[in-house]
Amino acid sequence: MLEICPGLHIPDEELAERFVRASGPGGQNVNKVATAVELRFDVANSPSLPDGLRARLLARRDRRLTDEGVLVISAQRFRTQERNREDARERLAAILAAGLHVPKARIATRPTRASKERRITEKKGRAQIKRGRGRGWSSDA
Repeated sequence: MLEICPGLHIPDEELAERFVRASGPGGQNVNKVATAVELRFDVANSPSLPDGLRARLLARRDRRLTDEGVLVISAQRFRTQERNREDARERLAAILAAGLHVPKARIATRPTRASKERRITEKKGRAQIKRGRGRGWSSDA
């Protein structure tokens, strides 16, 4: 069982793991042992996820999320299968924990009259400086 937070647990039955050969360092071992882990979690059809969390996860534009709503995490950072398995589970837990955070709704505001006036005054001052740069050159030289 994968614990995300005190109130959210993902049973092992909902996680599908596949072990494949990893690329990268490992010597002869890399050709013989399937140490890389491909962890799949069906976000769209998981009964363990609350509806709000599911909607936030599916709304994210994440390349690890398939069109069917399956989150695929590939872990091959370490040389051992067990450590890669732990790494994939930790990364899944981090993704789900990040989805628990509900973004704060933005309240539309309008600029104050004083801030508008400050902006216009600054623009006029800048224009005056730039206008003054072009003058003073004579064609006598």
